[in-house]
Amino acid sequence: MTDEIDAVEADRALKTKHRKMWALGDYPTVAAELVSDLGPVLVQACGVRSGERVLDIAAGAGNAAIPAALAGADVVACDLTPELMEAGRRLAEKRGAGIEWREADAEALPFADDEFDTVMSCLGVMFAPHHQAGADELVRVCRPGGTIGLVSWTPEGFIGRMFAAMKPYAPAPPPGAQPPPLWGQEDHVRSLLADRVTGVDARRQAVRVERFERPEDFRDYFKASYGPTIAAYRNIADDPGRVAALDRDLTDLARRHGDGPEPTVMEWEYLLLTARKRG
Repeated sequence: MTDEIDAVEADRALKTKHRKMWALGDYPTVAAELVSDLGPVLVQACGVRSGERVLDIAAGAGNAAIPAALAGADVVACDLTPELMEAGRRLAEKRGAGIEWREADAEALPFADDEFDTVMSCLGVMFAPHHQAGADELVRVCRPGGTIGLVSWTPEGFIGRMFAAMKPYAPAPPPGAQPPPLWGQEDHVRSLLADRVTGVDARRQAVRVERFERPEDFRDYFKASYGPTIAAYRNIADDPGRVAALDRDLTDLARRHGDGPEPTVMEWEYLLLTARKRG
């Protein structure tokens, strides 16, 4: 019993840490300025239709939930971080999208079995630390014959490489936590979903990012606005040498992935995967 209590407390502490990390900076602006196209891409790939009941897991500020609602679906958007959902509420209201917002852990969703026609996550569930638990919940709340849809950064793409570059500087992950970009590997996702789904369609695509004039602009933007990057810098804040090293590593990463010297134009690779839950 003591071990079970300790495990629950450890998980609660981990989720609190994740919640605080994603509240750092300004992720809603990052999503709107850099990857706003990905939500509509996922909604279209899932074939979301009017009248369907849709769940967007780890929805952030609604990058996928809002276009799903505008397509006529009955949408529930859930996230671990209230600050992101509050930004999503304001944006949804501004765009005339009716959405139910629920605070929820992607690894322990407060929804019934088989409740939704479509269950999707756009750059969201991939950041839940225990991949199998997240995948199990994706499948559980989707109805038989319903659609599961995911957009995830690939390990080999720019953001996957950015996480690899930040790893030596970031706080050590807790035991059992898995790297988020593994969700960008088709074989990994297939193993998580296993024989509970059919009709898997997986495609590697890329979003074009033209926001930054120079590699240093990318570094400074993420350093100020993106929660995981902010957390990495805070972890080494008392070591100026390591801060300078991370500055160089992120700048060099953007420079290597840029298309030409000025401005820095990048293609950020992601995996778009859809599947049907077996009946």
